[in-house]
Amino acid sequence: MTDHLLETLDDGVATLTMNRPDARNALSGPMMAALAEAVPRLAADPKVRVVVLTGAGSAFCAGGDVKGFAADTGRGADGGAGPSFEQRLYSLRTGMEVSRWLHEMPKPTLAVIPGPAAGAGLSMALACDLRIAADGAKMTTAFSKVGVSGDYGGSYFLSHLVGAAKARELYFMADVITGKEAAALGIVNRSVPAEDLAQAAAELARRLAGLPTVAIGHMKKNLNTADHGSLSDVLDSEAIHMIRTMMTEDHKAASQAFVDKRAPVFQGR
Repeated sequence: MTDHLLETLDDGVATLTMNRPDARNALSGPMMAALAEAVPRLAADPKVRVVVLTGAGSAFCAGGDVKGFAADTGRGADGGAGPSFEQRLYSLRTGMEVSRWLHEMPKPTLAVIPGPAAGAGLSMALACDLRIAADGAKMTTAFSKVGVSGDYGGSYFLSHLVGAAKARELYFMADVITGKEAAALGIVNRSVPAEDLAQAAAELARRLAGLPTVAIGHMKKNLNTADHGSLSDVLDSEAIHMIRTMMTEDHKAASQAFVDKRAPVFQGR
């Protein structure tokens, strides 16, 4: 357990709050370990209908702890050799599974961005299905400013959101953009005044939690297939998941609600 990541569950809405406000919620070892444990668990929990990722205070997540990078001499605490390349690679790649889970889990994920989102923090926000940000929230890939290439899937997600040329510009130059500018580029779905963010995010989360969760999970599989597959791959995926969702309780109840001319109430089953 760590207080670097807070977790709540309210009426199907699971909220993970990165909690190092004094460091703009920069990723720490305990926070990364907690995220790696929590996200797959919430993905499998039938009580969870939507997963919200946000940051405490006025920031989302400043990414990696750059001060820690600067202090890392590559040697162990005893003065000996530090972790090997293979050990460091395994540790980083294991932590980066958080982005895959946010992108692929069979329920909607929402990033709520009140303020700075940089580096791996921005990458995790991009991994979510939807993003809502404060108008003035500052976002940057940041990696080139500290001489590294980037992680947590940001290059994949940003390329799909804005296209190859714009993604390269945002990665190479690491320019800072606001939430309003990010919305215009399609990087976030919506930006709102900072004072309205909490209410707007809560309303969006509740709406996502009220959707037919099983069908949403299958929609995500179809859309992820469409990102890289052929038309034939997508048609196969759509056919399989259409038949599966037609067998759910939500579909049967919604079909009857349609006949009865009333709004459906989805139970996520």
